Amino acid sequence: MLTGKHLIAGDWVAGDATFASEPATGESHDFAVGTPVHVDAAVEAAEAAFASFGWSSRSERAALLRKIAEEIDARGDAITEIGTQETGLPAMRLEGERGRTTGQLRLFADHIEAGAYLDLRHDEALPDRAPLPRPELRMIQRPIGPVAVFGASNFPLAFSTAGGDTAAALAAGCPVVVKGHSAHPGTGEIVAQAVDAALKALDMHPGIFSLVQGGKRDVGTRLVQHPLIRAVGFTGSLAGGRALFDLCAQRDEPIPFFGELGSVNPMFVLPAAAGARAAAIGTGWAGSLTMGAGQFCTNPGIAVVIDGAEADALQAAAQTTLEATDAQTMLTDGIAAAYRDGVARVTGGKGVTEVMGSSCPDRAAKPYLFSVAGEDWLADAHLQEEVFGPMGIIVRVRDTTQMHEVARAIEGQLTCTLQMDAGDTQEAQALLPLLERKAGRVLANGFPTGVEVSDTMVHGGPYPASTNFGATSVGTLSIRRFLRPVCYQNIPAELLPEQV
Repeated sequence: MLTGKHLIAGDWVAGDATFASEPATGESHDFAVGTPVHVDAAVEAAEAAFASFGWSSRSERAALLRKIAEEIDARGDAITEIGTQETGLPAMRLEGERGRTTGQLRLFADHIEAGAYLDLRHDEALPDRAPLPRPELRMIQRPIGPVAVFGASNFPLAFSTAGGDTAAALAAGCPVVVKGHSAHPGTGEIVAQAVDAALKALDMHPGIFSLVQGGKRDVGTRLVQHPLIRAVGFTGSLAGGRALFDLCAQRDEPIPFFGELGSVNPMFVLPAAAGARAAAIGTGWAGSLTMGAGQFCTNPGIAVVIDGAEADALQAAAQTTLEATDAQTMLTDGIAAAYRDGVARVTGGKGVTEVMGSSCPDRAAKPYLFSVAGEDWLADAHLQEEVFGPMGIIVRVRDTTQMHEVARAIEGQLTCTLQMDAGDTQEAQALLPLLERKAGRVLANGFPTGVEVSDTMVHGGPYPASTNFGATSVGTLSIRRFLRPVCYQNIPAELLPEQV
């Protein structure tokens, strides 16, 4: 089923060079290497498509989203087969992720049909108002134009080719050019086949969606700096995201860069909760740390707890669970190498104790657990840096005052968690305002791995968790990233967009 080609405006296009995939298991496949020329063709087709797609009805776009979901489901077995080979993720995980992907496409379809996302506002004309009359004013959210989307390494479906950024942009009425991730090019191609089939079935402009595979840095640079691209969606590393963010800002006409860059997602264990269930919290935390080999942007890498017997119990329970965890295959050789480097950085930190270590050869990952005093953690900014993998740090603070110091010191996060019981209410009331300023999602008595796709979800946060603290990359609010408000003054009804 694989062509190894790019999808550019309905055509499968080869290139002068190819690259070989690096699957965790199974055979490798060759794929065309993207070039700036491919990017130009895709973006120009997207701009041509916007002339009609940007003025399409909500029902037309909803039909497209549902048809894409249908075509992805029809290719479910093929997606699971190539996805497990390329990423090393188990079939059950990929099947669940496919359900999440098609589910959010259908959710967005329902959401835009309802129309509330447009935030329609209408001020009626007041011709007799003194001292000055008021014209008729209508405000509506309008699509911004072609959007660039960069596929994520850790979610080959839900955050990649037809994942959240693509679904949100299409729902808004924006054509999409996807830069496929080289970690799973086969998975990306089959999903692109599904999108292409949906567009053809509905007789919609082929430039609404394109996929450019592989390519060097010049491909990504050209995509974000192409003058017809109006916004960029990205999920990935802080270094990669910051480089693209800077490119967007350096354009003659800067554009928004919606980068989700990850975080350490600290968990604060309050005294009553620690006293009542420290071991249970430690066990649950370890399970969350190792889920998917720790390759989630919401992986809770830090547990903050007051030093003492309760901290000992939490640590012992976490260690027991982690020691029983088998090695897991990481998504790429590069991610596995970065995990080893991150572990080495933490190991060398002042005052850091290695509670549990192991060897991580090649693409395999085993858990690591460290402990550090609150003052040493506060003194070493490197201990705040995300380590993408199944590694946890227990920060043992002296008291709740130092716990507050840690909360003030943390950088922007996707999530912060409170472990609390009824006796912790007063302390939680004091801590919550600090955490609310640092994270897009604050939760109590749970673990942040697992992000609900819903109307209320916020998956973002202050930098460096994301590059736009007012946006989310998950949930129906994500559509608003690719819209802008336009005020229509005294515009005749026959000229207004369908939504008005």
